[in-house]
Formats: sequence, C-alpha cells, structure tokens
Amino acid sequence: MTNSNKKVVPEAQSALEKFKYEVASEVGVNLKEGYNGDISARDAGRIGGNMVRKLIQQAENSMK
Repeated sequence: MTNSNKKVVPEAQSALEKFKYEVASEVGVNLKEGYNGDISARDAGRIGGNMVRKLIQQAENSMK
C-alpha cells in the first residue's frame, strides 16, 4: 500500500508547523516542541479545524 500522506511541497512543512503553534496559542491550547500525543482529541480538533478555517479564509481573500 502506498502512503497517500506524502507532502506535495515538503518545503512548506516548517511554515505549517509555525502556523499550527500560532493557531494553538489563539485557541488556548499549550503545545510543546516535539510529541503532543497527550492533548485531547477535542483540542487537536480545535487546532486543526481553525487551521483549515484560516487557510480557506486566506484563499478566499486572495481571490478577491
């Protein structure tokens, strides 16, 4: 089986990591460097959901 999670633009990894920490801070979730498997699924979802929301908003604003 092939891995479908391959990064299309590997150079974007550091920018996404930085973005993740910014969003986590905004929603009040304290992430630490490295492993964060001890955070709740709810908090992880809040971070991911807000990341997606902001990326969509940014894409919509760039199309105007």
